[in-house]
Amino acid sequence: MSSVLVVGGTSGIGREFARFRAARGDEVILTGRDAHRAGTAAKETGAARGIALDLSRPREIAGALRDLGGPVDHLVLSGVARDDNRVSDYDIEAALNLVTLKLVGYTEVVHALRDRLHDDSAIVVFGGQAKERPYPGATTVATVNAGVRGLVNTLAVELAPVRVNAVHPGVVGDSPYWAAKPGEVLAGLRSRTPTGRLAAMADVVDAVDFLLRNRSVNGVELAVDGGWLLG
Repeated sequence: MSSVLVVGGTSGIGREFARFRAARGDEVILTGRDAHRAGTAAKETGAARGIALDLSRPREIAGALRDLGGPVDHLVLSGVARDDNRVSDYDIEAALNLVTLKLVGYTEVVHALRDRLHDDSAIVVFGGQAKERPYPGATTVATVNAGVRGLVNTLAVELAPVRVNAVHPGVVGDSPYWAAKPGEVLAGLRSRTPTGRLAAMADVVDAVDFLLRNRSVNGVELAVDGGWLLG
């Protein structure tokens, strides 16, 4: 049995990963910005506990994790905020929020947990394929997801022998964000994906689990997109 902390585990892929590992018998703790929602998600996924943690308020992260207790075998940093930001109509506050959340917030979680990580611990950081194929409105999203590459590399060096890897999902067709898109939009994306199907949340969950379990995979950026970038 492993101890697993999923930061950003109240919805989407983070929630599905928490459910997957709890069902396997691991001790899972998940976080969300709201304490009630985190507690509810923990009950619904079978996680041992849900705690409130806001990645966009990094000075409060150490306090939120102070009573976590025990070592952390596997850490998943999946918290994200959806951002639609363009240079032509630039929202500075939204940009600062996302950059803080995903780069400063992720790093502060690792800093706060440093003494609870051990030689066999592993970390997975969520990025995204917008870094390779930006779309209108992805100015900040593409930037921070590209920044995940540098974050993973420096953490893998500084935390060695703790392993640190990144997963970069493409279009995840059954995720809450993409499932709400019009059918013709998804059909068009599917037609440009070599596998003929969009990635599913289960595919990303499996990829994250692999990155955490395989003891010889370190400093890797794993794309889960069905070859979408080739289309």
